[in-house]
Amino acid sequence: MTADGAGGNRIVDYELFEVPPRWLFLRLETADGTVGWGEPVVEGRAHTVRAAVEELLDSYLVGENPENIQDHWQAMYRGGFYRGGPVLMSAIAGIDQALWDIKGKQLGAPIHQLLGGQARDRIRVYQWIGGDEPSDVASAAQAQVDAGFTALKMNATPEIERVDTPATVEAAATRLREVREAVGPEVDIGVDFHGRVTKPMVKRLASALEPYEPMFIEEPVLPEHNDALPALAAHTDIPIATGERMYSRWDYKEVFEDGAVDVIQPDLSHAGGITEVYKIASMAEAYDVAMAPHCPLGPVALASCVQVDACSPNALIQEQSIDIHYNETTDVLDYLADPSVFDYEDGFVTVPTDPGLGIEIDEAFLRAQSQQEVDWHNPVWRHDDGSVAEW
Repeated sequence: MTADGAGGNRIVDYELFEVPPRWLFLRLETADGTVGWGEPVVEGRAHTVRAAVEELLDSYLVGENPENIQDHWQAMYRGGFYRGGPVLMSAIAGIDQALWDIKGKQLGAPIHQLLGGQARDRIRVYQWIGGDEPSDVASAAQAQVDAGFTALKMNATPEIERVDTPATVEAAATRLREVREAVGPEVDIGVDFHGRVTKPMVKRLASALEPYEPMFIEEPVLPEHNDALPALAAHTDIPIATGERMYSRWDYKEVFEDGAVDVIQPDLSHAGGITEVYKIASMAEAYDVAMAPHCPLGPVALASCVQVDACSPNALIQEQSIDIHYNETTDVLDYLADPSVFDYEDGFVTVPTDPGLGIEIDEAFLRAQSQQEVDWHNPVWRHDDGSVAEW
Protein backbone atom coordinates (compact mmCIF):
# COMPACT_ATOMS: atom_id res chain seq x y z
CA MET A 1 0.00 0.00 0.00
CA THR A 2 1.30 3.50 -0.83
CA ALA A 3 0.67 6.99 0.53
CA ASP A 4 0.68 9.26 -2.53
CA GLY A 5 2.28 12.68 -2.19
CA ALA A 6 3.77 12.13 1.29
CA GLY A 7 6.99 14.08 1.55
CA GLY A 8 9.87 14.42 3.98
CA ASN A 9 10.46 11.66 6.47
CA ARG A 10 7.13 9.88 6.08
CA ILE A 11 5.95 6.30 5.89
CA VAL A 12 4.90 5.94 2.26
CA ASP A 13 4.61 2.22 1.54
CA TYR A 14 4.33 -1.21 3.11
CA GLU A 15 4.19 -4.82 2.00
CA LEU A 16 3.39 -8.02 3.87
CA PHE A 17 4.85 -11.42 2.98
CA GLU A 18 3.54 -14.74 4.27
CA VAL A 19 6.36 -17.24 3.93
CA PRO A 20 7.24 -20.78 5.01
CA PRO A 21 7.49 -22.31 7.45
CA ARG A 22 4.91 -20.12 9.29
CA TRP A 23 6.10 -16.50 9.30
CA LEU A 24 4.80 -13.09 8.28
CA PHE A 25 7.24 -10.31 7.34
CA LEU A 26 6.46 -6.60 7.14
CA ARG A 27 8.42 -4.29 4.83
CA LEU A 28 7.92 -0.63 5.78
CA GLU A 29 9.37 2.12 3.57
CA THR A 30 9.86 5.87 4.06
CA ALA A 31 9.91 8.67 1.49
CA ASP A 32 13.72 8.68 1.42
CA GLY A 33 13.81 4.97 0.55
CA THR A 34 14.73 3.66 3.98
CA VAL A 35 13.28 0.19 4.56
CA GLY A 36 12.48 -1.27 7.97
CA TRP A 37 11.55 -4.87 8.63
CA GLY A 38 9.17 -6.37 11.17
CA GLU A 39 7.82 -9.82 11.95
CA PRO A 40 4.19 -9.47 13.08
CA VAL A 41 2.75 -12.93 13.43
CA VAL A 42 0.89 -15.28 15.71
CA GLU A 43 1.89 -18.80 14.81
CA GLY A 44 -1.14 -20.36 13.14
CA ARG A 45 -2.97 -17.02 12.87
CA ALA A 46 -0.88 -15.25 10.21
CA HIS A 47 -3.93 -14.24 8.14
CA THR A 48 -5.61 -12.70 11.17
CA VAL A 49 -2.57 -10.71 12.23
CA ARG A 50 -2.04 -9.59 8.64
CA ALA A 51 -5.49 -7.99 8.68
CA ALA A 52 -4.70 -6.25 11.97
CA VAL A 53 -1.41 -4.87 10.59
CA GLU A 54 -3.16 -3.56 7.47
CA GLU A 55 -5.83 -1.90 9.61
CA LEU A 56 -3.26 -0.15 11.83
CA LEU A 57 -1.14 1.01 8.92
CA ASP A 58 -3.98 2.13 6.64
CA SER A 59 -5.94 3.89 9.35
CA TYR A 60 -3.04 5.52 11.14
CA LEU A 61 0.64 5.08 10.30
CA VAL A 62 0.95 5.45 6.52
CA GLY A 63 1.73 9.10 5.86
CA GLU A 64 3.12 9.67 9.38
CA ASN A 65 6.67 10.58 10.37
CA PRO A 66 8.31 7.35 11.63
CA GLU A 67 10.53 9.05 14.21
CA ASN A 68 8.25 9.26 17.26
CA ILE A 69 8.06 5.57 18.05
CA GLN A 70 6.81 5.99 21.61
CA ASP A 71 3.89 8.11 20.42
CA HIS A 72 3.08 5.72 17.58
CA TRP A 73 3.07 2.80 20.02
CA GLN A 74 0.67 4.60 22.34
CA ALA A 75 -1.59 5.60 19.46
CA MET A 76 -1.75 2.06 18.09
CA TYR A 77 -2.38 0.60 21.55
CA ARG A 78 -4.67 3.20 23.10
CA GLY A 79 -6.27 4.42 19.87
CA GLY A 80 -8.69 1.52 19.90
CA PHE A 81 -11.21 1.08 22.70
CA TYR A 82 -10.46 -2.68 22.77
CA ARG A 83 -6.81 -3.43 23.28
CA GLY A 84 -4.29 -6.10 24.18
CA GLY A 85 -4.35 -9.78 23.30
CA PRO A 86 -2.21 -11.79 20.90
CA VAL A 87 -3.49 -10.45 17.57
CA LEU A 88 -3.35 -6.71 18.25
CA MET A 89 -0.13 -6.86 20.26
CA SER A 90 1.57 -8.97 17.58
CA ALA A 91 0.50 -6.51 14.90
CA ILE A 92 1.89 -3.63 16.98
CA ALA A 93 5.04 -5.66 17.66
CA GLY A 94 5.92 -6.11 14.00
CA ILE A 95 5.24 -2.48 13.16
CA ASP A 96 7.31 -1.39 16.15
CA GLN A 97 10.24 -3.56 15.03
CA ALA A 98 10.13 -1.99 11.57
CA LEU A 99 10.00 1.54 13.02
CA TRP A 100 13.07 0.87 15.16
CA ASP A 101 14.86 -0.65 12.15
CA ILE A 102 14.14 2.53 10.17
CA LYS A 103 15.28 4.78 13.01
CA GLY A 104 18.55 2.89 13.41
CA LYS A 105 19.26 2.96 9.69
CA GLN A 106 18.47 6.67 9.36
CA LEU A 107 20.70 7.50 12.34
CA GLY A 108 23.42 5.02 11.38
CA ALA A 109 23.30 3.12 14.68
CA PRO A 110 22.19 -0.30 15.93
CA ILE A 111 18.99 -0.23 17.95
CA HIS A 112 20.70 -1.16 21.20
CA GLN A 113 22.79 2.01 20.99
CA LEU A 114 19.59 4.05 20.70
CA LEU A 115 18.30 2.31 23.85
CA GLY A 116 21.35 3.32 25.87
CA GLY A 117 24.13 1.08 24.62
CA GLN A 118 25.38 -2.41 25.26
CA ALA A 119 25.27 -4.14 28.61
CA ARG A 120 27.05 -7.12 27.01
CA ASP A 121 28.95 -8.09 23.87
CA ARG A 122 27.12 -11.36 23.25
CA ILE A 123 24.17 -13.35 24.51
CA ARG A 124 24.00 -17.07 25.24
CA VAL A 125 21.55 -19.08 23.13
CA TYR A 126 19.94 -22.47 23.60
CA GLN A 127 19.01 -25.17 21.13
CA TRP A 128 15.83 -27.24 20.98
CA ILE A 129 15.96 -31.04 21.17
CA GLY A 130 13.38 -33.81 21.06
CA GLY A 131 10.57 -32.31 19.00
CA ASP A 132 6.96 -31.58 19.85
CA GLU A 133 6.42 -35.05 21.33
CA PRO A 134 9.82 -35.54 22.94
CA SER A 135 11.89 -38.52 21.82
CA ASP A 136 15.53 -39.44 21.16
CA VAL A 137 16.50 -36.65 23.50
CA ALA A 138 19.77 -38.07 24.80
CA SER A 139 21.40 -38.55 21.40
CA ALA A 140 20.09 -35.18 20.19
CA ALA A 141 21.43 -33.49 23.31
CA GLN A 142 24.88 -34.95 22.85
CA ALA A 143 24.93 -33.86 19.21
CA GLN A 144 24.05 -30.25 20.10
CA VAL A 145 26.66 -30.11 22.84
CA ASP A 146 29.22 -31.46 20.38
CA ALA A 147 28.14 -28.61 18.05
CA GLY A 148 29.06 -26.09 20.73
CA PHE A 149 25.81 -25.35 22.55
CA THR A 150 25.95 -25.11 26.34
CA ALA A 151 22.20 -24.92 26.89
CA LEU A 152 19.30 -27.00 25.57
CA LYS A 153 15.52 -27.03 25.84
CA MET A 154 13.08 -29.89 25.50
CA ASN A 155 9.37 -30.48 25.97
CA ALA A 156 8.52 -32.24 29.21
CA THR A 157 5.71 -34.41 27.86
CA PRO A 158 3.45 -35.01 24.87
CA GLU A 159 -0.27 -34.56 25.61
CA ILE A 160 -1.05 -35.32 29.24
CA GLU A 161 -4.22 -36.10 31.17
CA ARG A 162 -5.56 -33.82 33.90
CA VAL A 163 -4.49 -36.46 36.42
CA ASP A 164 -2.14 -38.90 34.73
CA THR A 165 -0.41 -42.13 35.68
CA PRO A 166 2.83 -42.71 37.57
CA ALA A 167 4.20 -44.10 34.31
CA THR A 168 3.72 -40.71 32.60
CA VAL A 169 5.60 -38.95 35.40
CA GLU A 170 8.37 -41.54 35.30
CA ALA A 171 8.70 -41.21 31.53
CA ALA A 172 9.22 -37.44 31.81
CA ALA A 173 11.79 -37.90 34.56
CA THR A 174 13.56 -40.61 32.58
CA ARG A 175 13.89 -38.36 29.52
CA LEU A 176 15.46 -35.59 31.55
CA ARG A 177 17.71 -38.04 33.40
CA GLU A 178 18.97 -39.46 30.10
CA VAL A 179 19.79 -35.98 28.83
CA ARG A 180 21.54 -35.04 32.07
CA GLU A 181 23.59 -38.24 31.97
CA ALA A 182 24.49 -37.61 28.32
CA VAL A 183 25.68 -34.00 28.73
CA GLY A 184 26.82 -33.81 32.34
CA PRO A 185 26.38 -31.07 34.96
CA GLU A 186 27.91 -28.19 33.00
CA VAL A 187 25.11 -27.97 30.40
CA ASP A 188 21.82 -26.24 31.18
CA ILE A 189 18.55 -27.95 30.26
CA GLY A 190 15.30 -26.03 30.13
CA VAL A 191 12.12 -28.10 30.33
CA ASP A 192 9.02 -26.70 28.62
CA PHE A 193 5.66 -27.76 30.06
CA HIS A 194 4.04 -25.81 27.17
CA GLY A 195 0.92 -25.07 29.20
CA ARG A 196 -0.07 -28.72 28.72
CA VAL A 197 -0.02 -29.64 32.38
CA THR A 198 -2.68 -29.16 35.06
CA LYS A 199 -1.92 -27.91 38.55
CA PRO A 200 -1.85 -31.33 40.28
CA MET A 201 0.37 -32.82 37.59
CA VAL A 202 2.77 -29.86 37.70
CA LYS A 203 3.56 -30.59 41.33
CA ARG A 204 4.21 -34.26 40.65
CA LEU A 205 6.34 -33.57 37.59
CA ALA A 206 8.37 -30.86 39.31
CA SER A 207 9.19 -33.22 42.19
CA ALA A 208 10.24 -35.94 39.77
CA LEU A 209 12.44 -33.60 37.69
CA GLU A 210 14.20 -31.87 40.59
CA PRO A 211 17.02 -34.44 40.99
CA TYR A 212 18.23 -33.63 37.43
CA GLU A 213 18.38 -29.88 38.05
CA PRO A 214 16.72 -28.30 35.02
CA MET A 215 17.63 -24.69 34.23
CA PHE A 216 13.93 -23.86 34.54
CA ILE A 217 10.48 -25.28 34.00
CA GLU A 218 8.69 -23.20 31.37
CA GLU A 219 5.01 -22.29 31.33
CA PRO A 220 4.17 -24.87 33.99
CA VAL A 221 0.57 -23.65 33.90
CA LEU A 222 -1.40 -21.66 31.38
CA PRO A 223 -1.26 -17.89 31.96
CA GLU A 224 -4.91 -17.86 33.01
CA HIS A 225 -3.77 -19.95 35.98
CA ASN A 226 -0.80 -17.78 36.99
CA ASP A 227 -2.44 -17.45 40.39
CA ALA A 228 -1.21 -21.05 41.00
CA LEU A 229 2.46 -20.10 40.56
CA PRO A 230 3.17 -18.95 44.14
CA ALA A 231 2.12 -22.34 45.51
CA LEU A 232 4.25 -24.08 42.89
CA ALA A 233 7.23 -21.86 43.72
CA ALA A 234 6.86 -22.87 47.37
CA HIS A 235 6.73 -26.53 46.32
CA THR A 236 9.89 -26.71 44.15
CA ASP A 237 13.45 -25.43 44.00
CA ILE A 238 13.42 -25.38 40.18
CA PRO A 239 13.35 -21.85 38.72
CA ILE A 240 9.99 -21.03 37.12
CA ALA A 241 9.79 -19.40 33.69
CA THR A 242 6.74 -18.09 31.87
CA GLY A 243 5.49 -15.32 29.63
CA GLU A 244 5.32 -16.33 25.97
CA ARG A 245 1.51 -15.87 26.09
CA MET A 246 1.62 -12.60 28.00
CA TYR A 247 1.47 -9.53 25.82
CA SER A 248 2.20 -6.35 27.79
CA ARG A 249 3.73 -4.96 30.97
CA TRP A 250 0.22 -5.01 32.47
CA ASP A 251 0.01 -8.76 31.94
CA TYR A 252 3.28 -9.17 33.85
CA LYS A 253 2.31 -7.08 36.89
CA GLU A 254 0.84 -9.95 38.86
CA VAL A 255 3.76 -12.35 38.43
CA PHE A 256 6.25 -9.64 39.40
CA GLU A 257 4.29 -8.63 42.46
CA ASP A 258 3.69 -12.17 43.80
CA GLY A 259 7.37 -13.11 43.39
CA ALA A 260 6.68 -16.55 41.96
CA VAL A 261 8.51 -16.27 38.62
CA ASP A 262 12.29 -16.35 38.19
CA VAL A 263 12.57 -15.97 34.40
CA ILE A 264 10.20 -14.08 32.11
CA GLN A 265 9.88 -14.98 28.43
CA PRO A 266 8.20 -12.17 26.50
CA ASP A 267 8.08 -12.65 22.74
CA LEU A 268 9.31 -9.68 20.68
CA SER A 269 6.77 -10.53 17.96
CA HIS A 270 3.84 -10.90 20.38
CA ALA A 271 4.44 -8.58 23.33
CA GLY A 272 4.36 -5.20 21.63
CA GLY A 273 7.80 -5.32 20.01
CA ILE A 274 11.05 -3.68 21.05
CA THR A 275 9.40 -0.72 22.77
CA GLU A 276 7.28 -2.83 25.10
CA VAL A 277 9.69 -5.67 25.84
CA TYR A 278 12.44 -3.22 26.77
CA LYS A 279 10.04 -1.81 29.37
CA ILE A 280 9.04 -5.29 30.56
CA ALA A 281 12.73 -6.17 30.96
CA SER A 282 13.31 -3.06 33.06
CA MET A 283 10.33 -3.91 35.26
CA ALA A 284 11.68 -7.43 35.71
CA GLU A 285 15.09 -6.14 36.75
CA ALA A 286 13.48 -4.22 39.61
CA TYR A 287 12.06 -7.52 40.92
CA ASP A 288 15.34 -9.47 40.44
CA VAL A 289 13.75 -11.50 37.62
CA ALA A 290 15.79 -12.64 34.63
CA MET A 291 14.65 -12.45 31.00
CA ALA A 292 14.94 -15.12 28.31
CA PRO A 293 12.90 -13.91 25.32
CA HIS A 294 10.69 -16.43 23.57
CA CYS A 295 11.58 -16.76 19.88
CA PRO A 296 10.65 -19.86 17.84
CA LEU A 297 10.27 -17.52 14.85
CA GLY A 298 12.25 -15.96 12.02
CA PRO A 299 15.30 -13.72 11.62
CA VAL A 300 13.59 -10.36 12.23
CA ALA A 301 12.12 -11.58 15.50
CA LEU A 302 15.48 -13.01 16.55
CA ALA A 303 17.35 -9.83 15.62
CA SER A 304 14.83 -7.80 17.62
CA CYS A 305 15.38 -10.05 20.64
CA VAL A 306 19.16 -9.73 20.45
CA GLN A 307 18.92 -5.93 20.28
CA VAL A 308 16.93 -5.87 23.54
CA ASP A 309 19.13 -8.55 25.13
CA ALA A 310 22.16 -6.40 24.34
CA CYS A 311 21.02 -3.51 26.52
CA SER A 312 19.16 -5.41 29.25
CA PRO A 313 21.36 -6.31 32.24
CA ASN A 314 18.98 -9.09 33.33
CA ALA A 315 18.92 -10.92 29.98
CA LEU A 316 19.83 -14.52 30.78
CA ILE A 317 19.67 -16.51 27.56
CA GLN A 318 18.01 -16.32 24.14
CA GLU A 319 15.76 -18.84 22.42
CA GLN A 320 16.38 -19.24 18.68
CA SER A 321 14.79 -21.45 16.07
CA ILE A 322 17.60 -22.62 13.80
CA ASP A 323 16.88 -26.32 13.15
CA ILE A 324 13.80 -26.25 15.41
CA HIS A 325 11.23 -28.95 14.68
CA TYR A 326 8.77 -26.44 13.19
CA ASN A 327 11.18 -25.34 10.44
CA GLU A 328 10.74 -28.28 8.11
CA THR A 329 10.75 -26.32 4.85
CA THR A 330 12.67 -23.08 5.41
CA ASP A 331 14.96 -21.93 8.20
CA VAL A 332 16.05 -18.64 9.80
CA LEU A 333 19.28 -18.20 7.88
CA ASP A 334 17.65 -18.76 4.48
CA TYR A 335 16.09 -15.29 4.55
CA LEU A 336 19.32 -13.41 5.31
CA ALA A 337 21.67 -11.86 2.77
CA ASP A 338 24.49 -12.47 5.27
CA PRO A 339 23.71 -15.47 7.49
CA SER A 340 26.98 -15.04 9.40
CA VAL A 341 25.28 -12.41 11.58
CA PHE A 342 23.85 -15.35 13.53
CA ASP A 343 27.02 -17.43 13.71
CA TYR A 344 27.10 -19.13 17.10
CA GLU A 345 30.41 -19.52 18.92
CA ASP A 346 30.68 -21.48 22.18
CA GLY A 347 26.91 -21.27 22.54
CA PHE A 348 26.75 -17.48 22.18
CA VAL A 349 25.72 -15.05 19.45
CA THR A 350 27.57 -11.77 19.08
CA VAL A 351 25.47 -8.61 19.24
CA PRO A 352 25.16 -7.16 15.68
CA THR A 353 26.63 -3.69 15.21
CA ASP A 354 25.20 -2.73 11.81
CA PRO A 355 22.50 -0.03 11.83
CA GLY A 356 18.94 -0.84 12.83
CA LEU A 357 18.23 -4.49 13.53
CA GLY A 358 21.69 -5.38 12.26
CA ILE A 359 20.46 -7.80 9.59
CA GLU A 360 19.80 -7.60 5.86
CA ILE A 361 16.85 -9.52 4.43
CA ASP A 362 17.39 -11.31 1.11
CA GLU A 363 14.44 -9.68 -0.64
CA ALA A 364 14.65 -11.75 -3.79
CA PHE A 365 14.46 -14.98 -1.81
CA LEU A 366 11.69 -13.58 0.40
CA ARG A 367 9.57 -12.57 -2.58
CA ALA A 368 10.05 -15.94 -4.23
CA GLN A 369 9.08 -17.78 -1.04
CA SER A 370 5.99 -15.60 -0.60
CA GLN A 371 4.58 -17.06 -3.82
CA GLN A 372 4.08 -20.35 -2.02
CA GLU A 373 0.82 -21.08 -0.26
CA VAL A 374 1.43 -20.99 3.48
CA ASP A 375 -1.32 -22.05 5.88
CA TRP A 376 0.37 -23.41 9.02
CA HIS A 377 -1.77 -24.28 12.02
CA ASN A 378 -0.76 -26.14 15.14
CA PRO A 379 -2.18 -29.64 15.52
CA VAL A 380 -5.30 -30.32 17.57
CA TRP A 381 -4.41 -33.06 20.02
CA ARG A 382 -6.96 -35.36 21.63
CA HIS A 383 -6.96 -37.64 24.63
CA ASP A 384 -7.84 -41.32 24.35
CA ASP A 385 -11.48 -40.53 25.14
CA GLY A 386 -11.71 -38.09 22.21
CA SER A 387 -11.64 -34.88 24.28
CA VAL A 388 -9.35 -32.04 23.23
CA ALA A 389 -5.91 -31.99 24.84
CA GLU A 390 -3.66 -28.98 25.34
CA TRP A 391 -1.01 -28.72 22.64
